[in-house]
Amino acid sequence: MIIKTRFYLLLLLAFTGVLHAQHLNRMVVQADYEAKMLKVQQHIVYFNQSTDTLNYVMLNDWNNAYSAKTTPLAKRFTDEFIKAFHLAKDEDRGYTKIFSIADQNGLNLTSSRPDNHPDIVKVQLKNPIYPGQKFTLSLTYEVKLPNNRFTRFGFDDKEKTFNLKDWYLTPARYHDGFVLYSNENTEDIANAAADYNLTLKIPKGTFVTTDLLQDKRTSQEGIDEYVFSGKSITNFNMVLETKNTFEVFKINGIEVNCNLKDNRTTDIQRADLINRVVNFTQENLGNYTNGKILVTQADYERNPMYGLNQLPSFLSPFPDSFLYEIKFLKTYLNAYLKNTLKLDPRKDNWIYDGIQMQLMIRYINEHHPDSKMMGQIGQIGILKGYNLFNIPYNDQYNYLYLLMARRNLDQPIGDPKNSFIKFNQQIAGKYRAGLSFSYLDDYLGGDVVNQSLKEFYALNASAQKTDRADLETIIKSKTDKNIDWFFDTVVGTRDLIDYKMGRVKKDNDSLQVTLKNVTGTKVPVAVYGLKKGNVVYKQWFDGFEADSTLTIPRNDADKLVLNYNSLIPEYNKRDNWKRLNKFFPNDKPFKFTFFQDLENPKYNQVFYVPAFIFNIYDGFSPGFRIHNKSMLEKPIIFEASPTYSTKTGELIGSMSLLYNHYIREEGLFNVRYTLSGSTYHYTPDARYFKFTPAVQFRMRDDDLRKNKKEFIMLRQVTVNREKSAFVLTDQQNENYSVFNARYSKFDSEITRHYNFYTDVQIANAFGKLSGELQFRRLFNDNRQVNLRVFAGAFMYRSTSSEFFSFGLDRPTDYLFDYNYYGRSEDKGLMSQQFIMAEGGFKSRFTNQFANQWMTTVNGSFNVWNWIEIYGDAGMFKNKYSGTKFVYDSGIRLNLVTDYFELYFPMYSTNGFEPGLGNYSQRIRFVVTLQPNTLLNLFTRKWF
Repeated sequence: MIIKTRFYLLLLLAFTGVLHAQHLNRMVVQADYEAKMLKVQQHIVYFNQSTDTLNYVMLNDWNNAYSAKTTPLAKRFTDEFIKAFHLAKDEDRGYTKIFSIADQNGLNLTSSRPDNHPDIVKVQLKNPIYPGQKFTLSLTYEVKLPNNRFTRFGFDDKEKTFNLKDWYLTPARYHDGFVLYSNENTEDIANAAADYNLTLKIPKGTFVTTDLLQDKRTSQEGIDEYVFSGKSITNFNMVLETKNTFEVFKINGIEVNCNLKDNRTTDIQRADLINRVVNFTQENLGNYTNGKILVTQADYERNPMYGLNQLPSFLSPFPDSFLYEIKFLKTYLNAYLKNTLKLDPRKDNWIYDGIQMQLMIRYINEHHPDSKMMGQIGQIGILKGYNLFNIPYNDQYNYLYLLMARRNLDQPIGDPKNSFIKFNQQIAGKYRAGLSFSYLDDYLGGDVVNQSLKEFYALNASAQKTDRADLETIIKSKTDKNIDWFFDTVVGTRDLIDYKMGRVKKDNDSLQVTLKNVTGTKVPVAVYGLKKGNVVYKQWFDGFEADSTLTIPRNDADKLVLNYNSLIPEYNKRDNWKRLNKFFPNDKPFKFTFFQDLENPKYNQVFYVPAFIFNIYDGFSPGFRIHNKSMLEKPIIFEASPTYSTKTGELIGSMSLLYNHYIREEGLFNVRYTLSGSTYHYTPDARYFKFTPAVQFRMRDDDLRKNKKEFIMLRQVTVNREKSAFVLTDQQNENYSVFNARYSKFDSEITRHYNFYTDVQIANAFGKLSGELQFRRLFNDNRQVNLRVFAGAFMYRSTSSEFFSFGLDRPTDYLFDYNYYGRSEDKGLMSQQFIMAEGGFKSRFTNQFANQWMTTVNGSFNVWNWIEIYGDAGMFKNKYSGTKFVYDSGIRLNLVTDYFELYFPMYSTNGFEPGLGNYSQRIRFVVTLQPNTLLNLFTRKWF
């Protein structure tokens, strides 16, 4: 009764909202193509629909977010390792310049920008505005558009296009105060709903496309003047271009303007596909109320269909028409929902995402039920055995959610949009939201969710604003089942869902099944009975925390499966099934697969892939990497890399066994236990054997967007080295074991990088303590400074060999941690390889070791792009000798930091390096060949 009463009250409020007046935005805008500028005269009629008395009003001015390198938008770019905005020229930035703001009496009003919100304008009023009253603001300002390469919005010099979104001043949404959201490149501006009247003046011959309705058009003296209008909308989009790229389709009272790039479908195909999508959306949501809608290439590129956009065109895994259809479907649904729902776009973004993705899932089931995630490419003979190419198209959403959940990087879908890391914002969280609606729909049955979404959509057509509570009320009014778990747990938390099949006892025509809740998350679960792959039984069970034994009919099933259709966003499906007709009910066969594949819960998967290693003693050595690591993280991972040394004719390689223990709700988010071993040649005639048990504790900030982490590593490194005729006797130290404890901490982004560690090593022959601090800063004038400080000292030492000493210019690497290509070389090209460790000097010195203590400082700064000047200075002390001071300097070509660098020594303690002879042998280089290391350059912006 309470639910129904609240629901009727919402309807009454919504109806009342229709009778209320809207805010009114009247604008006269003149476009200046040469200056990339819009000149605006604007009148805002603000209607105080709240119960509060207003002494000021807040206006969103998101274009001004491009005005500096310190705005929230700029900070977002640096957090995601996007350097383009920071390095951009001033003419590529945007800003808003306000000339005047006056009230209806012509009195000038003062304005300011709140702290930390440079893209919001606070206008102080002369007189208070009481509830139910209106007032008028008159504004004169100009908008300098940014280059569209930052966010796809702004000006495009090459195409002579203005893509306009969130560029004008308009009242912020009011809900218990003004909602102050800065532009963080998340398209979640919180505008108040308003009526719009826009007069646009553009150079003659310019094409304009907008989702506002065109009232009239006139021309005079080289200027085209358009008048547009819109009713009760929160935003509008507009594209100005010198060459029209839009096609117009009129379907069921909707004018669809689309410029998605496509050269491989015909006009008839596109019209048919767009007609299908428009009709599907109206049938499942309701009539589009705004009349016009824009589906643009820019909007698609901001949120593409990941997977489709990553595949090279020559593979053609999908028909051309399917590619266009899916691109249009996703972009159209996004525009449809953003233009009509009156939600808080930041706090309730999961509703936009959930409805969009759930409709996409439903669309594929309805129109392409047999499509696969990788399209037709799975029909190629050698690919037929791969799960990646056989799973249904809609199963990709669960896999991509699990990609983050298995890394312990998933976030609650109900959290504010700007709190998400990029992968969750654009992919995993969006897909999880869609899966969650499908999960709820399957649990409730009877088309409850679909009907609820239609009703919620209709409510938004009349209400001033809506939220998740309204949606919850509507759904609860249509079912007697308890769905608190959906909003409280599935939406509100990141609690993992994971049930597993326990013991099954046969009892005549029924089965007693024990289900285990691995994570304790109390949500419903479905049990399926299968016979020869066909579903003969399905039943939903309400959630339970403890293990439960259930009695179900057998119905001649030969297999029981939990979550058979993968609609539940479940953490682990590998233990979800039980065979009923076999002696070993969970006997999963081993499957050996070339390269790698998606996780397949039916098999114990083992992967093998060709690999190679390189050092000058083993040569380019081919081998195989054998492992069980699928594209999703697993708790236990093994890996072996047997390799054939082409130079010695011997078997070399490495192996490891790793156990990952992820901790969900703690700063300590991961404990990693490893056993590893390796053997390679360290000289032409001798090899080393290394064995290391280790445990690593990994900690992170509660805010996953902050790239802050701490590590504690404990390990015992045991090394056996064969004797070599190429190594001096006093440097042999064939067998030794070192206990190593290290604490490290880093905080990294584009403009600032900080890294710190302390290290303790204990062995029979020595004990050492060292520490390092690295700092990198990119300033607003695009100058970059790198600074590193290292200090190390022996606590005790009982060996005369320098093998364990601190290295000034090239560490001996007795723990075999570094990827040296010629670790025992003291001359030749491979001896010039540089690894920033210990002393960090680039010039080579006669006395290059310290067996008591060493302190060094390494620095560099750029003079032009990737050309830098570096300098090193340090002091060190050896037993039986005095303290020595050394320095060097030179030029650094920092092509890719830490991956490809060249150092040219110029002046040092040795003298003027180019004049000392054999200069080519003094040049140092950094080259990284490891694919996993290079991959971090591309994944860090996502994770």
